[in-house]
Amino acid sequence: MKRVGSIQDFQSTSIQIAKDTMKRSLDELEKSIPEPEQEQKKQFHEEMKGFQTLFGRFLHQKSSKENLDWSKISQPTSEDIIDFNTFRGKFSAEKRLADPTLTEKARSLLDKLVVLKLNGGLGTTMGCKGPKSVIEVREESTFLDLTVRQIEWLNTEFNSQIPLVLMNSFNTAAASEEIIRKYSHHNLVVHTFNQKRYPRFYKDSLTPVPKHAGYEHEEKDAWYPPGHGDVFDAFYQSKLYQSLKNQGKEYIFLANIDNLGATVDLDILNYLVENKIEFCMEVTKKTRADVKGGTLINYDGKIKLLELAQVPKDKVDEFKSIKKFKIFNTNNLWIHLPSIETYLPQLELDIIINNKSLPGGKGVVQLETACGAGIQHFEKAIGLQVPRSRFLPVKSCSDLLLVQSNLYSLNHGNLVLNPKRVEKIGEESVPVITLGAHFTRVDEYMARFGSIPDIMELDHLTVSGDVTFGSNVTLRGTVIIVANYGDRIDIPSGSVLENKVVTGNLRILDH
Repeated sequence: MKRVGSIQDFQSTSIQIAKDTMKRSLDELEKSIPEPEQEQKKQFHEEMKGFQTLFGRFLHQKSSKENLDWSKISQPTSEDIIDFNTFRGKFSAEKRLADPTLTEKARSLLDKLVVLKLNGGLGTTMGCKGPKSVIEVREESTFLDLTVRQIEWLNTEFNSQIPLVLMNSFNTAAASEEIIRKYSHHNLVVHTFNQKRYPRFYKDSLTPVPKHAGYEHEEKDAWYPPGHGDVFDAFYQSKLYQSLKNQGKEYIFLANIDNLGATVDLDILNYLVENKIEFCMEVTKKTRADVKGGTLINYDGKIKLLELAQVPKDKVDEFKSIKKFKIFNTNNLWIHLPSIETYLPQLELDIIINNKSLPGGKGVVQLETACGAGIQHFEKAIGLQVPRSRFLPVKSCSDLLLVQSNLYSLNHGNLVLNPKRVEKIGEESVPVITLGAHFTRVDEYMARFGSIPDIMELDHLTVSGDVTFGSNVTLRGTVIIVANYGDRIDIPSGSVLENKVVTGNLRILDH
């Protein structure tokens, strides 16, 4: 028994030493801020307090080796996950035309709403500089343009006052502030606030990477935005929270800026208001392309978000199974605004440990949280199973091809799935597209297409190697195009490829 006690004492002492060392290092960083910069010093102090809390939780979690108890996991109940189809269509254009009172009710509902888009990401993975939200998606419109068009149309159509709020990171703040000036004459108000900036720390010494508090004086790898779970505290601490609450706003629709399916839905908003729901997570049917996405579970009798990073190694295959875990989190969240203030003191979100390497191979850690993890802390929380059409993220040029194709048309900034596709295959089904390394950057991707192919009847497309497409190409069924190293394949204009494999020597074979 004495030895057990000594081990516990050793762990406790080690944790305290690590916390004290981190605090001294952060205090030194704060001292590097010039005295006249009192506002910056105050902000930095508050941010580091938040980081130290997260760091302390990380140390205790690491020491105790807390793991998910897999035996406590069960499938969500019908009360946990509501089917959108059970109340869908109550505010359709046809019903509003037949009953004018619905339009007035819609206006009243929309006046309770704030649209909050997560705008902290950069477009580096697609070869772009600056905020990802300014990548051109369709008809010379960016992610941000399409969001503005959607909200502006609602405000005009229903005479409502929905504000758009952007949560920026220190990576995107300055550029975003410049960009939103062009919307000053539009029929909506755009607000911004910044999420926090936390220091990466070395994996071996548990000391912070940065040597100066000012980001401009550091390598870009020293600081990071701590995940979108930061939205609750950062939004509440901003002046916006109280201002919007005072304006009578009751619900936030929160989504990633690059999810083109994340649009305001009156039926969902009405359901939440009528049932006094405090937290709603939209989930959709999982396919083999979504096996890494977080899913909702019932854990020890309570609804909970389960992320891949939390899954024990011997259970990963089970987690990825589409038979056992049939839904995944779209990160479209509806949150009762006043409830944020209620639950914030107890909102300890699960820590996501993200291991990185600095140039040169030095291992560092960044601690993140996910906003969807908040679902377990709100009393009246549900999952809502929605159609696949509400999850249309653009994370790569493969996704970009999908949304730029004839599968979709634009309607008031909303991407609408072509009725011909719905009629033939159904609204849940979209092609699986995998473009190789030659299509990683947006400029490279655009240069390889004479025009975007017709993919109305496509099921699966894989392209590897040096491949280009002429104009008016049609792809159907399963198409695989592989140019071997040193070879090049040019698909001629007007080609129709249906269930074909095209190899490096341009042989076309039945698939």
